[in-house]
Amino acid sequence: MKKFENKVCLVTGASSGIGKATALSFAQAGAKVVVSDVNETQGMQVVNEISDFGGNAIFVKCDISKKDEVENLVKTTVITFGRLDYAVNSAGIAGKLSLPIHEYPEDEWLNQIQVNLIGTYYCVKAQITQMLLQGGGNIVCVASAAGLRGQPQNSPYATSKHGVVGLVKTVAIEYATQNIRINAVCPTAIETPMIMQGRRKLAENPEALEAAKNYQAMKRMGQPQEVADVALWLCSDQSSFITGHAMAVDGGAFA
Repeated sequence: MKKFENKVCLVTGASSGIGKATALSFAQAGAKVVVSDVNETQGMQVVNEISDFGGNAIFVKCDISKKDEVENLVKTTVITFGRLDYAVNSAGIAGKLSLPIHEYPEDEWLNQIQVNLIGTYYCVKAQITQMLLQGGGNIVCVASAAGLRGQPQNSPYATSKHGVVGLVKTVAIEYATQNIRINAVCPTAIETPMIMQGRRKLAENPEALEAAKNYQAMKRMGQPQEVADVALWLCSDQSSFITGHAMAVDGGAFA
């Protein structure tokens, strides 16, 4: 029997990168998967990939910064599959600018907070509400290494991800006796479109790419699958005594 057979998993930000790897991994492990993202074309491609190997998945478009869309996402999950066992909140954005806080445009700063922190809050609240009704569940939020230490020139992103870690730790305590666990994964430099084509444009900047690699003790970029594997483990019974943890997935960078 597959580890997650007959279970239902919702993954936000599932059209690419860590979210896509997570959605595919849950489906391969037997779960029914709700693939969610703002990018409908890429999201449907993930659903098709799951269908191609015999998995069961649907796509639900959702902008997590909008409360009504998040509530509809969870509602659609339950209407379609009957319950929500696991949720991996991978949706988020990275800023395109590298600036100190006194120069950072306010609208750009607040937008990262709205998506990364408030959007994750909307997701966790709706997911917890459903899990309380059904007697339990498991949540993983994709934070960042920037949620564990300061990141100069990137204050909105670091602030939003520190907020996600604080949210996870607090919610874990609130529901620890109600069969609900919640943890965070905190990746460093993972080879995803958001990082490779984002603020530092690592795909086009060999010096920046080399610096990112050298920041890790392993001297390489991490892969989305390596983060997805941690998310699945945190959702599994193998991690049954772990909640409220912010796990660095960092190639030894913080060692």
